[in-house]
Amino acid sequence: MIKKIKGKYVVMSEKTGRKFGTYKTKKEAVKRLQQIEFFKRLKASPTLQKRLKKKVLQTKWLLLVHLLIC
Repeated sequence: MIKKIKGKYVVMSEKTGRKFGTYKTKKEAVKRLQQIEFFKRLKASPTLQKRLKKKVLQTKWLLLVHLLIC
C-alpha cells in the first residue's frame, strides 16, 4: 500500500506496516510497489522462476558473446 506522509509517498506492507521505501513522487512509489508484488508472485510460482532463470541465462550468454567479439 502507498501512504502519503509529510508530503512524501511511503510504500508499506498492509499486513505488518513495514516500510519498503519513501519516495518524492507517487510514480516512484507505484514502481517500487510493482517490484515488490512481482517478486512476491515469483517466489510463489515455480513456472515464473524457471522463465526468469532462462531469461537471465540468455542475457549472460549474449553478454559473454558480445565481450568475446569486441
